[in-house]
Amino acid sequence: MMRRPVDVGDPDRLYTVTGGRSRSDGSSFDLVTLIVAECEPSVGQQSEHARILELCRHPTAVVEIAAELSLPVTVVRILLEDLLATGRITPRHPRVAASAALPDSALLTEVLHGLRNL
Repeated sequence: MMRRPVDVGDPDRLYTVTGGRSRSDGSSFDLVTLIVAECEPSVGQQSEHARILELCRHPTAVVEIAAELSLPVTVVRILLEDLLATGRITPRHPRVAASAALPDSALLTEVLHGLRNL
């Protein structure tokens, strides 16, 4: 079985799509951040931006957007930052579980002992 490189995008095209930028400015988007479009694509808009807005009519993860567009995640993050700066999308970051919601270690120990006794 022959393995293909992950990033098979044409470097010239990626350079054009991102306007020459190679990194996103911030860390606003991780792979599981859900993106929601706040408007419809407009006439004359960059095709990748328009496609993102179409995909994100319903909450869509950054990694799913990259897969649908067949673009590297770094490029998608740059495009998402463009849309965020103009207010066209809203990111929804995953909630972090509160430490109080974690089960008691004594309870976990009892469960472990019960499983061993099976």
